[in-house]
Amino acid sequence: MTDLGGFQDHVARVDLSEEAVGYEGIDDDDARKYIGARGLGVKYVFDNGADVDPLGSDNLLAFMTGPLTGTQTVMSGRIAVVTKSPLTNTVTDSHHGGWSGARLKWSGFDGLLFEGKADDPVYAVVEDGEVELRDASHMWGWGVHDTMAEIEDKMDGAFGKNLSAMAIGPGGENQVRYACIMNEDDRASGRGGTGAVMGSKNLKAVVVKSSTKMPKPADSETFQKGHKQAMRVIQESDVTAPNEGGLSLYGTNVLMNVTEEMDGLPTRNAKYTSTSSEAEGDADEPNIDAEKVSGENVRENILVDEPTCHSCPVACKKEVEVQVNHKGEDHNIRMESYEYESAWALGPNSMTDDRDKVAMMIDRCNDMAVDTIEMGNTMAMAMEATEEGHLEEGLDWGDTETMIEMIERVANREDDLADLLAEGAKRAAEELGDEDMSLDVKGQTMAAYDPRGMKGMAIGYATSNRGACHLRGYTPAAEILGIPEKVDPHEPEGKGELCATFQDMHAVSDSFDICKFNAFAEGVEEYVLQYNGMTGLDLSEEEIMEAGERIYNLERYYNNLVGFDGSDDDLPVRFVEGEPKAIPGQGGSEGSLVELDQLKDEYYEVRGWEDGVVPDEKLEELGIDVGPGTGVSSGGAAASGDD
Repeated sequence: MTDLGGFQDHVARVDLSEEAVGYEGIDDDDARKYIGARGLGVKYVFDNGADVDPLGSDNLLAFMTGPLTGTQTVMSGRIAVVTKSPLTNTVTDSHHGGWSGARLKWSGFDGLLFEGKADDPVYAVVEDGEVELRDASHMWGWGVHDTMAEIEDKMDGAFGKNLSAMAIGPGGENQVRYACIMNEDDRASGRGGTGAVMGSKNLKAVVVKSSTKMPKPADSETFQKGHKQAMRVIQESDVTAPNEGGLSLYGTNVLMNVTEEMDGLPTRNAKYTSTSSEAEGDADEPNIDAEKVSGENVRENILVDEPTCHSCPVACKKEVEVQVNHKGEDHNIRMESYEYESAWALGPNSMTDDRDKVAMMIDRCNDMAVDTIEMGNTMAMAMEATEEGHLEEGLDWGDTETMIEMIERVANREDDLADLLAEGAKRAAEELGDEDMSLDVKGQTMAAYDPRGMKGMAIGYATSNRGACHLRGYTPAAEILGIPEKVDPHEPEGKGELCATFQDMHAVSDSFDICKFNAFAEGVEEYVLQYNGMTGLDLSEEEIMEAGERIYNLERYYNNLVGFDGSDDDLPVRFVEGEPKAIPGQGGSEGSLVELDQLKDEYYEVRGWEDGVVPDEKLEELGIDVGPGTGVSSGGAAASGDD
């Protein structure tokens, strides 16, 4: 049990196999060491054991809030879903915004732990500190949009008031390895295949109906000081200032033109580092224009609303409406939100700049509940495979008509090609005989930042505990935006330390659970004041950063137990060998490759790891208990995985 402020000290443990629900408190030592949300979720998954089948009934699926979730803290509407990933075989956590995290906290819970597998499809209803399982057989096979309409009808409520829901679509039901969990219609816990785990348990949805019992800070004076300071720096930042530009004006897609201009936008399955609508000469050169799918273009032409999450003044979500003719039929699409990563993966990296059809593809991914990044990258891999002769009837570059259809085909595993692509780019490329076509690390594909043009992102992709990921340690903050200070994106020296610092800081914010975008303005000082004020603790800045380091090391140690080591901290061959192509006149990445060995040596030295493995001394230094549940003592990692 814990008496720390910000916690409800109430977790539901739901045994789906037995249709039984038990309730327990939060271990006080764990709350102090691992903060909440991501950190506590990882601890639950770690204690459940590393030697589990991600799609088996013994895997744990944890929905976790943090001590700042649902409070007055700025951007505190996040929730973490933590499990062992069927895509990567690593521990993974995937977050989404909106209101479900806040409402789960207000309904009296810090978290929900799902174990086992229901005999028939069910959904969970959370209200007033209790969880009830209800029959979902009639919704099995439905897309997310229809599922959400049914939930509103069944609950006699409306999203946006006191009701939230998190659900899977056909992607999760059919265990597509990168299926996601959708919060209402359009916000996703997108990465790592959390939706496939949910589907493997026959769990269709988690519905939360709540009052607005916002947790009160234990030390109001300290909390209000931190809150006031956080609001001030957010309103002063060029990136986060409400209605002044950046995220507030253009959403995450403000980065499309910026990244293109610095020659850091992977194009044509990362064969190029930028796009151009005026390419000449080589017939294989891109002949598309990233500006057509940029935040500026979206705002000027198709923006209809700017919804926001709990306690957020930034409102980065950009709701759009488009009219699309697909296969001779007119479709009206209204969806939230036209995100940068989604627009890139389904756009330039797949060789299309059709803004409206990209919107339709994002909406189709949301309805099927599959990760837009992984879906786009997997189709781009298939396009390269088709071009190289590995697929006779595959996908052609920029074939939006087939891409739109392929999303639903993959979600339902309708045919041999769709079934192959449902396994993810890594497994599909290996099956096709050329693993170098997949832009993955540890099985998860990268995001919209070319590592040849951003060396901090290169080491970030390589060492991410959940596979290639821009959000583990968001070094583009420094390399693109100059936050907290501008660094040369092409310079490898110092990037190992920069990456580790960002990784630890984001482990903290993910465990609070607050939006990463606050880090464009806030720093550790604001974090500590708000955390101490809410919980009643008196941690220093060094101690809170040590908590982030502890969380990151626990994740890494879990992966070590599965069988991962430094050989898995790698990058696709095209980033470390060959000659990357850049469109003439763009940026400075042409001819640049990633100095991966140099980056890893510096990073491991900073981390105190031995070839990617956490040694006993580091575990002891951070106070990480590796006893019950792991199947090993603290005598080092056991190589038992197949990755």
